Amino acid sequence: MTTDSDSKDAPEPDGVPDGFVRHTRSSPLTAPWEPLYARTTTDAVMLGLRIREAHTNSRGLAHGGLITALADNAMGYSCGLKLGGGARLLTASLAIDFIGPAKIGQWLQIEPEVIKVGAKLCVAQCFVTADGTRCARANGTFSVVKAKG
Repeated sequence: MTTDSDSKDAPEPDGVPDGFVRHTRSSPLTAPWEPLYARTTTDAVMLGLRIREAHTNSRGLAHGGLITALADNAMGYSCGLKLGGGARLLTASLAIDFIGPAKIGQWLQIEPEVIKVGAKLCVAQCFVTADGTRCARANGTFSVVKAKG
């Protein structure tokens, strides 16, 4: 007999790592990249996806724009998590270095770390891996905009 709690524990398709579930914060930019997955800890919101042809450049490698946008999202979500919600974040600065390739079929994972949380700025960094091998690193600074009461 299958219960609702059993279905929550069922493994995700396509070799999605344990702890990752479907990401629920879609945007017009990320919608074509679905399915996206997230794993939330007390310190960060990690994002991941299985690289498909739709994610690639003309050489068949994960497009740098995809990696950059997902790194920006993961760092911003992680800053929001550390701020406890109630604030909006706007990217003020973003830098990325591409270290190696990410290929079709590999699991792309963004692993952010919040470095500093302040009243006006939040600073984060992340590593991006493809099947566990680092392929990029990024850092971002986010302006904290308090939600209107």
